[in-house]
This record gives sequence, structure tokens and C-alpha cells, in this order.
Amino acid sequence: MTTAVVIGGGFYGANVAVYLKRQRGVTRTILLERDRRLLTRSSFVNQARVHRGYHYPRSFTTAYRSVVNAPRFEQDFGSAVFSEFTKLYALARRNSKVTPRQMERFCAEIGAPISPAPAHLKALFNTTLIEQVYLTIEHAFDADVLRQVMLERLQAAGVEVLTEHEVDAVDLTEDKVRIRYHHAAGAGEIEAEVAFNCTYSRLQTVLGAGYPPLGLKHEISEMVLIETPPELSSLGVTVMDGPFFSTMPFPARGLHTLSHVRYTPHAYWREEGTVDPYDRLAGYHLESRADRMIRDSARYLPSLAKSRAHTSLFEVKTVLTRNEGDDGRPILLQRHDAQGRLFSILGGKIDNIYDILERLDTEPLPTDRNQTWTH
Repeated sequence: MTTAVVIGGGFYGANVAVYLKRQRGVTRTILLERDRRLLTRSSFVNQARVHRGYHYPRSFTTAYRSVVNAPRFEQDFGSAVFSEFTKLYALARRNSKVTPRQMERFCAEIGAPISPAPAHLKALFNTTLIEQVYLTIEHAFDADVLRQVMLERLQAAGVEVLTEHEVDAVDLTEDKVRIRYHHAAGAGEIEAEVAFNCTYSRLQTVLGAGYPPLGLKHEISEMVLIETPPELSSLGVTVMDGPFFSTMPFPARGLHTLSHVRYTPHAYWREEGTVDPYDRLAGYHLESRADRMIRDSARYLPSLAKSRAHTSLFEVKTVLTRNEGDDGRPILLQRHDAQGRLFSILGGKIDNIYDILERLDTEPLPTDRNQTWTH
């Protein structure tokens, strides 16, 4: 009998657990999650955008992988996909890092459909500040539906899901991985042939001081949920590429998200392995900047001034420090030992899961002995 443990019950951890059972034939797969429910942190607190590449004109690889992966996500998770809105991308006349000509050439190179927006949509913008508005194809997802889909797939695959189990230590022994944890009833440990650390912001925290740094940067970010005026209710708008904003439908709450490059980040730091990012978030004074986000965004899209801030969702956002300059969102699949017993996984966007699974297909695991697999 072979055993695998996945730490972290977000979208990535849940998918990796299903993959290990279905594609790698692991006899027993255990998913450990510290919270009461799965997919409630970064898998929920985001713009719910199924990226099609438009957002990353300064990172060709990230953009192209979105073009490849988005249709796969929409096919695999169709019940969670929300497409009943029109998505517009707009370029500012000043302080934009990309021009209309560059944007159009970039979209042609990655194969992302783009065309000038019709006059009635362009009229929604302040043309003194906005140079061009484009009609694009980009969808959103309902995080609540996505959670239910993953719960059903975990159950169907026979993955053992243990919620409210917090990992205290991950130790590599001579031929096993020992995961020590605690929960309300006490403490315990599991020995496995292989373990995957899919805890996003807590990757370094879970590993502990004995493992080399992964090169992470954390950010306390605020996503505002707004009620838009009728003329914006069926639109998603992103003004780029610079100190601007984005608003998208958020199907799980029937509202829109609003994020702003200047005001969404509240604090940031580089991971040193000494402070749990969630502890830092819990101790941070959460003062919303919703009024500033709406006020500045309305300079470009005047109707936003009539929006009403409903609530703010705060979360820790984590990226790789090597991509601070180009805004890319590549995956991290870090093998921590020569035998392939322990891995850490980080993905920047929901569609990156396919990049992770493709990479895992190339990784021999200790659980593969006397087994074959297909993906």
C-alpha cells in the first residue's frame, strides 16, 4: 500500500490529491486542511477571473499559457464558469506601460481575440484619460460552485479529507515523510511515501527553518465587493497597464470585485520563514480603502462613482520575487529531496493547475514502484 499526503485544501491541493489517486494510482491519499472548509482562502478571495492572457502583456509565457489553459478549465469546470457579461480592456493615455499598437500585436501573437469596442461601450469611459477600449473574450468563475465540484471529485476519487488539521512539522526520514499535525481532539502524525505542500502563502511556514527559502513575496491585499450601477452590471472592465484598476463580476456573491494597483496592496514583505503570513494578516489593522479605489477608478469610468461598496475581503497574496518586474505568474514546483518524497507547489492563477499537472507527469515519485500511469 502506498500513501501520499497533500497539505492545503485549496484548489491546487484538491486537484493534486485527485490527480495522485486517479493518474498515479496512489493507494491512499490524504488531504489535510487547517480551516473548517476547503477552497475558502485564496481560492475564494480573488477576482474570479479565468485569464485569457490579456492581463500579461509584459510576460509572454504567462499570457500564452492562459490562452492554452483557459479552454481546458472552462471545459473541465463548466458548471462553475460564468460568461454572462462583456469583458472590456482599456488603455490609459498616460502612465500606461503598453500602447494600443503593442497591445494589438501582443494579442495577435498569443492568439487572444481583441477588437475595438463599439461606440456605446466606449462612451462609458473618460476619453480624456482613456486612449482605446477593446472588446475581449474572458470569463469568470463561481467559487462556491467550484468548491462543490472539487468536493464531489475528491469523494469520487476516494481521497481522505481531514479538515481543521494543522500541520506542525514535515520531516524527511530515510525512506518516508513524517507529517505531524494537531486538531481539536489532540495531535497525530502520518507517514507517507510522498507529500505535497500546497499551502500557498504558508509554503515556507509549513516547511520550517530546515528548508532553503523558496523566494516568496507576500502582500496583504484588499478586494472590494461592490454593487455597480445598472449600466455596468453586465460588464467587466480592466484599465491597464499601470497604476489603474479592474472590476469583474463575482458570481459567488452576485456582486462585482474592484481592485486597484495602487490601493489594493496594503503591506508587503519578503518571506524570511520567521512569521506565519496568516498571523501577520490577523494582526493587521484592516482599514478599507474602498472609497479611494472607487474615487480614482471613476476618473476613468465615471459610472463607477455610483457604485456602492458592499464589503472588503482581505487576504495574503503570494508571488515569486523573481517575477516582481514583469508581473508574470509562473508555477513553482520545488522538489526538496533527491528521492522526490517532498514537493512544494505554488500557482499564481487558477488555470496554472494544468501547468502543475503536466509538470507532475514528468516527475517520478516513490509511489510509482511497480506502477504505470497515464494523464
